[in-house]
Amino acid sequence: MTTPSERELVITRTFRAPPRLVFEAWTQAEFVKRWWVPKSCGGEIIECRADVQVGGTFRYVMRVDGNEFGFNGKYVEINRHTKLVYTQVFEPYPDSPVLITVTFEEHEGKTRLRSHELYPSKEALDATIASGMESGMRETMDQIDAIVAALPAH
Repeated sequence: MTTPSERELVITRTFRAPPRLVFEAWTQAEFVKRWWVPKSCGGEIIECRADVQVGGTFRYVMRVDGNEFGFNGKYVEINRHTKLVYTQVFEPYPDSPVLITVTFEEHEGKTRLRSHELYPSKEALDATIASGMESGMRETMDQIDAIVAALPAH
């Protein structure tokens, strides 16, 4: 995880599966339900829907310690298995959408994922980082890797 500017966050990770599987795990509700919430926090996904097409929307709601946290957004650009651009809003802050560009690059049967997040302000990015998202994000990335590594590659 790096912060190339005061409004940007970049996350890179290599997964043990081809881009097709990582893309599906990133976008399909059946997989998102299994990785969106870090297992260590004891939470669960109580709503998970995604209409993965340009102009389509998604909404994920997690419950942790009796509290619900919703995220929603709209798909802006989709190049299946290679690139995904979407907005994401943490629902308590509807006026602070994040623009996220995720690329899925194949290398020797594995996928190098790069997620570039552009925040509306320095304060929004600082608040996200201060929330402890880095450790949760690392755990969810490990969860995605376990899911895709167990899927048949064909």
